[in-house]
Amino acid sequence: MRHLYVHVPFCPTICPYCDFHVLTRRAGLVERYLERLEVEAAALAATYRVELDTVYLGGGTPSFLRDAEIEALVGSVRRHLGWGRLENTLEVNPGTVTPERSAHWRALGFDRASVGVQSLDDATLKFLGRQHDAQQAREAVTTLIGTGFRVSGDLITAVPGQPLEADIQGLLDLGVGHVSAYTLTIEPGTEFARRGVTVQEDDERRGFEQTEALLTARGLTRYEISNYARPGQESRHNLAYWQGRTYLGLGPGAAGHYPADGGWQVADGGGPRAADVLTVRRTNPHLHEWLTGEAGEPEAIDATEFVTDALFMGLRLRAGVNLGDLSRRSGLDVPQVYAAPIAANVARGLLTLDGDQLRATPEGWWVLNRVITDFLEV
Repeated sequence: MRHLYVHVPFCPTICPYCDFHVLTRRAGLVERYLERLEVEAAALAATYRVELDTVYLGGGTPSFLRDAEIEALVGSVRRHLGWGRLENTLEVNPGTVTPERSAHWRALGFDRASVGVQSLDDATLKFLGRQHDAQQAREAVTTLIGTGFRVSGDLITAVPGQPLEADIQGLLDLGVGHVSAYTLTIEPGTEFARRGVTVQEDDERRGFEQTEALLTARGLTRYEISNYARPGQESRHNLAYWQGRTYLGLGPGAAGHYPADGGWQVADGGGPRAADVLTVRRTNPHLHEWLTGEAGEPEAIDATEFVTDALFMGLRLRAGVNLGDLSRRSGLDVPQVYAAPIAANVARGLLTLDGDQLRATPEGWWVLNRVITDFLEV
């Protein structure tokens, strides 16, 4: 196993578009989290051969942890699972960054920071319910770059009244080598949904296209639907997801994608037989259940689901999916089994097929869910 995702559920605010809960430190909650994390890390190490290329701390706001707490977390990971030899990412809230803390994170072994900038416009940040302001975001990015981090800046687009061009130009002027740009999504049950906030498809499409035009004009390449990078600045960890690789999930709510020979028991009774299982997916329960020792149920992934998952994730990439490689990994003759949806979507201008390389066109990216539905119906 070469990739590890660690979920840190603590967040200092409630965002109206995601409704993350404020998890306080009452009753030793963080301490209990760290103790349980140590146990789970040891269990993963006992089950798998681990040679990590990447580690990613994400979820709520990992940088919200105090210095001693994040040091303990890193200690548990290193003790049992090692550390990434290629890339180690920390998700960072701009309001948590100081020169001293940035230096401490760097000394712990993090070399990449994913910063939740969201916008460099104070009115937009207020609308999004963020606690930091634009100046704090600028100072955070500058500080992290000065400490030696490779920095990725997260932006949210299609926000009403957002000066998107100024946001993008301002972020690039700070020197980031990677930008993740996501459209504002209104999830059911969130504060935005209750307030009747909507995102118009025209605004979403305009932001989708304007973001690409502005970022590529400044030398970044769109290597995934929502991610842009200068050469060599791509997220190696996230590429593992998009390329359908296996990875470890550690912490409450963390999802993992595991080899089928990793000691999982696949139950009989309608599901795939053990011999048909290629990989296993497991998502840990939420914090309070996870703290009691509960584990998520393993979900067997057979060859058909493996292929459709790989297509859904891989077609998000500019490079697309190599059908020969996917056939070897799955045991299915992918070009033959899925000849009809491939041909239909090539004819619609949503996919291109160059030899074995299947790619989504820009229009195909925009309607990727519809494209994948055709493959699911085979």
